[in-house]
Amino acid sequence: MTIYDISKMAGVSIATVSRVLNGNNNVKPETKKKVLDVMEQCGYTPNAFARGLGLNTMKTIGILCTDSSDLYLAKAIYFIEQNLRAGGYHSILCCTGYDLSNKKSALSLLLTQKVDGVIMVGSNFIEPDDADNQYIREAAAQIPVTLLNADFDYPNVFCTLCDDFKAVQEAALGLIDSGIHDILYLYNSRSYSGMKKLSGYQSACLLRDLPLKKEYQQYYPGGHEDVDGICRFLCDLSSEGLTFHAVLASEDILAIAATKYAKLHNLKIPDDLSIIGYNNSILVSCCEPELTSVDNRLEDICQQLVKTLIDTLNGIQMPQKTIFSARLIRRGTTTF
Repeated sequence: MTIYDISKMAGVSIATVSRVLNGNNNVKPETKKKVLDVMEQCGYTPNAFARGLGLNTMKTIGILCTDSSDLYLAKAIYFIEQNLRAGGYHSILCCTGYDLSNKKSALSLLLTQKVDGVIMVGSNFIEPDDADNQYIREAAAQIPVTLLNADFDYPNVFCTLCDDFKAVQEAALGLIDSGIHDILYLYNSRSYSGMKKLSGYQSACLLRDLPLKKEYQQYYPGGHEDVDGICRFLCDLSSEGLTFHAVLASEDILAIAATKYAKLHNLKIPDDLSIIGYNNSILVSCCEPELTSVDNRLEDICQQLVKTLIDTLNGIQMPQKTIFSARLIRRGTTTF
């Protein structure tokens, strides 16, 4: 028996059940009685460690991350932990890797630690086969689950994300409208976010009546820190006869490798080769000229994600999805 079952039987939202369990006064007396009656009939007793009738919480949030060495994910964890501390919560971090069985095991471990809620950092926690996402649904039946930069529609799951599709679409349109039509889109992830970015590039091409050529949509399968490997990948494409006057990258690290490729081939940036990265990370100042990059407003997103989770735990009804618009920060690697 979980609070999800109680909400269904009482005909109220999970947020309402949570408010009753937390002793929140913002519940109509008749609604509170309905929830308490269902709990009594079913013999439901809140766990002594969890939110309950007048009981203390553990004031601890579980954080799941696939790879804490990734610049984007590491920065997200930093912002999330800062905001949790400011809200009076501790955190437990589990780095899972990308294997589904490890993700499930880590989530089960956090649930046994009686955390008040879970934050999944990054869209790699959403599996392509929806049946594989059952572990998220099962967790959400017990505690609130929040997802950073992913979209998953289910009760007690809250998503805070950047509109990656529109961000890449606008960046690509900027390049196209500046007169560059042979744009190489370079990406290294097939996650939910990764596919949204790719779709944004494809949409921009279609909007300007440009053909969608597979050779201009290149997936790099190597490590995300292997700048030399990414550079060699671009060199191989060039030696095979692919001509491009712009690189639009799904991550800043890919764009930095493109600047190295340009230097090896004596290409002037941005006159011969325009380059745009994504994430507006610390890497933007690691090349000359400095890198034009999409600012996906990670700090704002993390702040909102934590606010949504804490407010939900306090019995406040929150939107299940919050979407932020990105900003293109123009620097020396583009002319527009």
